Amino acid sequence: SFAKVADRAGQLAHALSRLGVGDSDRVGTFLWNNQTHQEAYLAIPSMGAVLHTLNLRLFPEQLAYVVNHAEDQVIIVDASLVPLLARVRDQLTTVKHIVVAGEGDATALGDTLSYEELLAAEEPSYAWPSFDERQAAAMCYTSGTTGNPKGVVYSHRSTYLHSFAVTSGAALGISDRDSVLSIVPMFHANAWGTPYAAFMTGADLVMPQQFLQAAPLTATIARHRPTISAGVPTIWSDVLRYSRANDVDLSSLRMITAGGAAVPRQLI
Repeated sequence: SFAKVADRAGQLAHALSRLGVGDSDRVGTFLWNNQTHQEAYLAIPSMGAVLHTLNLRLFPEQLAYVVNHAEDQVIIVDASLVPLLARVRDQLTTVKHIVVAGEGDATALGDTLSYEELLAAEEPSYAWPSFDERQAAAMCYTSGTTGNPKGVVYSHRSTYLHSFAVTSGAALGISDRDSVLSIVPMFHANAWGTPYAAFMTGADLVMPQQFLQAAPLTATIARHRPTISAGVPTIWSDVLRYSRANDVDLSSLRMITAGGAAVPRQLI
């Protein structure tokens, strides 16, 4: 529920404060699209820190570069992604704590903290501070196609206004009657604003974790009946081919958004 996610966001803010995260400090997330990531999306900027979504598809040397360049102090990592982060752990010069979410062997990272244990020790109520709307809320880095990746910072103002824009009738028109399947990664351009827009309006959120192939996605659509979804054209091309070959019901979708690359005319 929205209330439960909000409570857990408060617990996360308390836990990060206890770990020494303060105003404008950067917290990295190495996570799929899931509830943990949504909690981080809410807690980290709202406590005055900066959400730094780490692209898990970067080359190892690029990943190490962006963590060090951003001076991330804490990284929250999905247990399934521990091997990827472990490849660069000894190169991360500013990271003081690594928090592991989910079940799995995290020994390759050395000393770690459990996400659930941290939250369980904290109260859900948090005294959310007030600060200038132009303060940094989140940051992403480019994929580094020309030289090292470049960082882009989003202010609270820009994220707030973008959420309004996404929910407007001229864009996706997201409302509390919708269910949003957010396929575009939360580590890529903040999932095009859908996590904030859906939470702001009360739309349900369906999170696919790492199951981004056509078979599990179409099964998710058929089961959970989302009304809106967003993803790159290659994902939608696969979904279209698979659904036609297997007679999958996609009728719940009133709108899909495709971006990040040119959309083929046949797919349109």
